[in-house]
Amino acid sequence: MTLNTATIVNFKNIAEARLEFSPKLNCLIGNNGQGKTNVLDAIYYLSMCRSFAATTDNSAVIKHGEPYMMLQGNYTRQETPLEISIALQPGKRKVVRRDGKEYQRLSQHIGLLPVVMVSPMDWDLVRGSGEERRRFMDLIISQNDSEYLDALIRYNKAVEQRNAMIKKEMRDPLLYETVEQAMAMHATLVHDRRQQWVEQFQPIFMHYYNAVAGDGETVSLHYKSHLNDDSMLNHLASTRERDLIIGYTTRGIHRDDLELMLDGYPMRRTGSQGQCKTYTIALRFAQFDFLKRGNATIPILLLDDIFDKLDASRVERIVDVVSSDRFGQIFITDTNRTHLDEIVARHGGGHCLMHVENGNVTPIKGGETS
Repeated sequence: MTLNTATIVNFKNIAEARLEFSPKLNCLIGNNGQGKTNVLDAIYYLSMCRSFAATTDNSAVIKHGEPYMMLQGNYTRQETPLEISIALQPGKRKVVRRDGKEYQRLSQHIGLLPVVMVSPMDWDLVRGSGEERRRFMDLIISQNDSEYLDALIRYNKAVEQRNAMIKKEMRDPLLYETVEQAMAMHATLVHDRRQQWVEQFQPIFMHYYNAVAGDGETVSLHYKSHLNDDSMLNHLASTRERDLIIGYTTRGIHRDDLELMLDGYPMRRTGSQGQCKTYTIALRFAQFDFLKRGNATIPILLLDDIFDKLDASRVERIVDVVSSDRFGQIFITDTNRTHLDEIVARHGGGHCLMHVENGNVTPIKGGETS
């Protein structure tokens, strides 16, 4: 799969950009805060119908003072042209169209255009709450498994319904049992798929961590869930009175976590900056590999400022990984052209170089586009 052209209008600090891309390597160069990351986020948005930055305010992506945002991407997927457009106005429903036809549900789009983004915000995977790591699992699994995404959506709605009953201090056990039966059915599917995913994902992740960090460090992933030791229905029944006192549902897959371990200890407590950065980069490379194995099309890889806080040996290994032929279309940003020139030289395929300043994206003279 390749993104051939993109039109970006009023997205964050980008007023308007009409861009043509190489099907191989695309490099964006510029100082910090100029809009390089916003270009990658626009590409991510076209695939996932949301910004990579976790936010509940959809209108936050609209350029300040403007009445709307619009994105359009022209792809080649399995040798077939495909056009995706997204329009957003403050206070109105997001409109996503595929070849001119509007989706009835955004979940119908997820997985069509697989994408992986490596970002400095990935630091939250290590240092942040369990919500960040659950989101990481959900984004990967749902791109290959529509049944999982549907069960997750239905489970979350059931949790909201149970929490509303708790806040109203309703005590009819039959009402709770009805909602909890639905929660349990969807929770069981989600839990089983997450457990299967961790078992399949861990060896891929370990491979990439060793490829970037070298030998001498051992990493592992531990899936933590209430459903590991008892059924969802038993947990809900045993905590119902406690939940009524606290005011919300305290047990369930919405409390799951993925514990990231280094040499047998939690990464968030023992990892250095360089180790944490290596860990998150390896997680994202493994995400790409996992999606590639389970999808009919190769994901797009977005690499944002990946060399910061890494020593020379780890930078060298990342350049080796990125320059290999295992990836499809790549977009990469940096403030310094040295790393990008080295990747271009090793990559050997077609490439496109662009400069980003104050939200303006211009091709660099001499940069290939084939």
